[in-house]
Amino acid sequence: MAERNEKSRKTRQKTSGKKLEAHSKRESGAFGRDSILAVVAMIPKPAYFFAAGAVSGALGKTITAPLDRIKILLQVKGGYSGDLVVQAANNGGFLPAMKAILREEGFRSFWKGNVPQVLRVLPYSALQLYGYEQFKNLLDCKEGDKWQVAKRLVAGASAGMLATLVTYPLDTIRLRMAVDASIKTMPQAIRLLSKESGLITFYRGVGPAMFGVAPYMAFELASFDFLKKVWSEDNLKSSPAVSFVSGFVAALMASSCTYPLDTVRRQIQLQGGSMLTMPTMFKGILKNEGAQGLYRGFVPSCLKNLPNKGIRLATYD
Repeated sequence: MAERNEKSRKTRQKTSGKKLEAHSKRESGAFGRDSILAVVAMIPKPAYFFAAGAVSGALGKTITAPLDRIKILLQVKGGYSGDLVVQAANNGGFLPAMKAILREEGFRSFWKGNVPQVLRVLPYSALQLYGYEQFKNLLDCKEGDKWQVAKRLVAGASAGMLATLVTYPLDTIRLRMAVDASIKTMPQAIRLLSKESGLITFYRGVGPAMFGVAPYMAFELASFDFLKKVWSEDNLKSSPAVSFVSGFVAALMASSCTYPLDTVRRQIQLQGGSMLTMPTMFKGILKNEGAQGLYRGFVPSCLKNLPNKGIRLATYD
């Protein structure tokens, strides 16, 4: 009888000890979560927006880098790549271009130029998304304001132009690495570009880029804000799915309107030229290839934009 009582007492002690341990772990976990939230809350809002834009941009670009490289090669008809890639890019086929890259350069080459792309997209996305918020505040963009849409368009255009101007040299480096089979590293691309025309080479095509990014970003960011509100219900305000779909549709609408400007910019960026050569290049492409020539690489661009813009805007949101 005494033994049974002793065993019962020890069992109760063990059970009580386990409960106390579990309770202690729950309290410790809650304390840990509260500590993390407290630290996050201490981060200044501008820094929070900046970091959110940078991380979401880098993640989206890395995932969609293969599609972006195929798009660029189609736009410039292969550039300085090998014979198979140039031939496939000239024919304008998305799948043939993909097969040619895989056969001639290998699987890893789909991410060629991704290092300067990520280095660029970190400040670009941060400046773009953080700048959009700051320009909206500067313009006093509020709900119910009759100029709300116009102010959002101006804020989006200004943010896009600022981000483009600051990070454009990295975009030029990324382009050369993507289209030149002889270039293997970022320092090699920098040395080659520097020999061509010095510092000005890194800003080749910046005029058309600024001219194109203003309507693109104005349309994309303003559309994203608008579509998210239209499609969201009260219980879905922060739904990642709504943000993802809104980001994709907004990017698709913006791309459809401004893609020809991007095609011309890539040609100028690779071959040289300025804003003054834009009309000549437009006419040349239309004469030799028709309107479809201005939309070379549009399919991989759309495929790229679905995950890229969706991930970037949904992560940021």
